[in-house]
Amino acid sequence: MLDKLRPQVKIVLDPLAGVLKVNPNIITIIGLLVGVLSAYMFASGNLLLGGIFLGISGFIDILDGAIARKQSKISIFGGVLDSTADRFSDAFIIIGIIYGGFINWIFGVLTLLASFSVSYVRARAESEGIKCDVGIAERPERLVILMAGAFLGYYISPLIMTAAVLIMMVLSYLTVIQRLYHSWKELKQKE
Repeated sequence: MLDKLRPQVKIVLDPLAGVLKVNPNIITIIGLLVGVLSAYMFASGNLLLGGIFLGISGFIDILDGAIARKQSKISIFGGVLDSTADRFSDAFIIIGIIYGGFINWIFGVLTLLASFSVSYVRARAESEGIKCDVGIAERPERLVILMAGAFLGYYISPLIMTAAVLIMMVLSYLTVIQRLYHSWKELKQKE
């Protein structure tokens, strides 16, 4: 869904990516470390800083790809590193939210499973030659939901963060179903 904003984001990112003369893999690792910092803030109960660092982490995640394209340094390893860093960052952030007491651990673990499953189904489908970037809650949407929950939770009530995690969980499972259905349709045509 947020993919439709890519042209507007590109207008801002491309000039910045052209100025930064750093290996995109280093940017990926920095994004992961900022994600860990976000997780720490959530774990310590600080929704505002958790949300801010989550936003910075998401921005850096977009930036590393823009730098790789601008410097013609797109690599298979870079893609693997980026996906792996995203999964670790997602896990740390959700664990931080659980530890901070914003969500019951069972729902937190189910949210983590949902988040990982969205990525797994895409990776598995694409290993079969199917383009599988469908679904209502890809990673950018999930990050926006958590950031909105963090900011609104800070200013209004921490219960909003709980609601945001639950919404993310439900939308993630819907995305898994959408991707499985898409994969089934595509594979059926190949038979």
